[in-house]
Amino acid sequence: MSDDSTTQCLLFPEIFRKPVVAQFDQRDGSSDGGALLLKAADGRLGLLDELTACLQDQRQAGKVDHSLRELVAQRVFSIACGYPDANDSARLARDPIHKLLLDRDPVEGNDLASQPTLSRFENGVGIKELYRMSEALARSVLRRHAKRRRRRAYRVTIDLDPTDDPTHGAQQLSFFNGHYDSWCYLPVMGFVSFNEEAEQYLCAAVLRPGNATAAVGAVGLLRRLVNMVRSYFPGKQKDYSHRSIESLRMR
Repeated sequence: MSDDSTTQCLLFPEIFRKPVVAQFDQRDGSSDGGALLLKAADGRLGLLDELTACLQDQRQAGKVDHSLRELVAQRVFSIACGYPDANDSARLARDPIHKLLLDRDPVEGNDLASQPTLSRFENGVGIKELYRMSEALARSVLRRHAKRRRRRAYRVTIDLDPTDDPTHGAQQLSFFNGHYDSWCYLPVMGFVSFNEEAEQYLCAAVLRPGNATAAVGAVGLLRRLVNMVRSYFPGKQKDYSHRSIESLRMR
């Protein structure tokens, strides 16, 4: 196996009083050290465990090298670090930080899942499982803020926001959107905010075709979120949800 690594030294004798040498030959380096904070956050939230519990493992046990929890964690951490494509695993599978995120030895630990394994995993997740995962995400957000606010809030605002996700190629459901002047998906994102707080918190996301109108899917999403909000923030509340949902239905 060939070794394509190159040792380089850059000297700056005329800039500093003492010579500075920069070497780029470290074998077990990574540019994603900050991802350890994500692992620490999940250790408190337990979101990865909740998402994994929504899935069913129908693989043959004797042929399994990577657990469902590891596959979920690998994809979540990769996407959070800016690697949305499963092809990136060709490099990240050996990255010491990404190994460490999955509790493997960063140097001597086994490589993470390959691109074919991740693709089979993603394509094997069904609609019902995706629905349960979306509910788990929303409940995790609302539960955390219900604890923060001691289950008290005189107003919870649900904001649904469509946003374009440009596509490149012939992806399924990719259509031209005149408003954004591009071929894209048009997912809708759901955010919640509490009382007069300016901060909004992402709690839901629904993938939609690029030519979807603003209100497509909003009725069902609102119904689910309103019911969840009421379960985490009980008490007497004025009911404007029915009127709002009906107005969306008429659009």
